[in-house]
Amino acid sequence: MEARNVVELPFNPNIPPLAPGDTVRVSAKVREGNRERIQVFEGLIIRVRRGGPSANFTVRRIASGVGVERTFFLHSPLIDKVDVMRHGRVRRSKLYYMRDLTGKAARLKERRVGSRAAGTVEMEQPKPVAVAPVVEDVPVLEEATEPDLVDAVDRADEAAEEMAVSTEERKE
Repeated sequence: MEARNVVELPFNPNIPPLAPGDTVRVSAKVREGNRERIQVFEGLIIRVRRGGPSANFTVRRIASGVGVERTFFLHSPLIDKVDVMRHGRVRRSKLYYMRDLTGKAARLKERRVGSRAAGTVEMEQPKPVAVAPVVEDVPVLEEATEPDLVDAVDRADEAAEEMAVSTEERKE
């Protein structure tokens, strides 16, 4: 029996879906003596390994002209958060060839997230909807007489004007 079948690891909500070619900023907890601090490591994801408890991803960056790679475990409590800075357009799952490239050759084209051409469609945030003012005591249309309708329209106009004035005051 394997450990991955026995242990159910909690999902870290601070880690978004990751893919090779993404430029990420990983905030990892580092312990120095009896102190603990957050260290940020920003670079390109060159490998993502799935597979239960041992799932990990490798991030590569150039520091002082030297390539530095660091592997992070997805389910590690030492990862505080991961921010995806940009999505790179790649055609491979392992980007080991990036180790041999320098300068302009090491740049990746950016993949547009949400476009159908890129092959990935992510959920968009719902757009805010303007809310109409609530008008109480509006009679049902069948029973309403003309004076009642005129009165209801006047109250709706007054409520709309009050809402417009309050939004202008908030802007100032």
